[in-house]
Amino acid sequence: MQVIIMGSGRNAYFLGKQFASKGYYLTIIAEDEARAAYLSEKLRATVVVGDGSQPEVLRDVRAELASIFVALRPHDEDNLIACQIAKQVFGISRTIALVNDPDNEEVFKQLGVSVAVSAVRVLSLLIEEQAGFEEISNQLALADGRITVSEIALVGNSPVVGRALREMDFPNGALIAAVMRGGDVLIPHGNTQLKQNDKLVVISQPDNHGRVIRYLTGEAI
Repeated sequence: MQVIIMGSGRNAYFLGKQFASKGYYLTIIAEDEARAAYLSEKLRATVVVGDGSQPEVLRDVRAELASIFVALRPHDEDNLIACQIAKQVFGISRTIALVNDPDNEEVFKQLGVSVAVSAVRVLSLLIEEQAGFEEISNQLALADGRITVSEIALVGNSPVVGRALREMDFPNGALIAAVMRGGDVLIPHGNTQLKQNDKLVVISQPDNHGRVIRYLTGEAI
């Protein structure tokens, strides 16, 4: 698989390191010669100097052969333009952009960017939904962030301990997919009674994920 990364900061370095370790053919478009020299020394990649939002630069690196284009520049407009050119001019099917202003995230998606990632929004959600919730041990976003899968442990003060699922007023847009109890994994039904120290695999939509967590952990039901 061939991957092009536009950007030369820390994100580009660590992401490039991951791609290179998996054997991907990697091209990095760096903004200046100093960073290009550093990345070329540190990574198993082809590193060029240029502006990845310019068609001639993408043409020089044979962007039409790439499967993925990742834009990691500090300015959102550069990342948007580069992703649009990569997809529309060079036919790269999967474009991924770092969005510095979270208000631009949905705009990027509407304008054809496959995946737009706002670090600010992700950190905000983590702080808002997980601060103080030590019971949450794993969390995974799927389907470009449209589905969240969490593993939540029920402690003694959880209001759902001792209750059957059919007795719970569980938030809409969410479900308990599995109950891990001791060494067993249970597929729950309406009569399944939740017990202390159960670990629940919960699938929810992002909009109500925080409400689901608060419901299960007893934080403002």
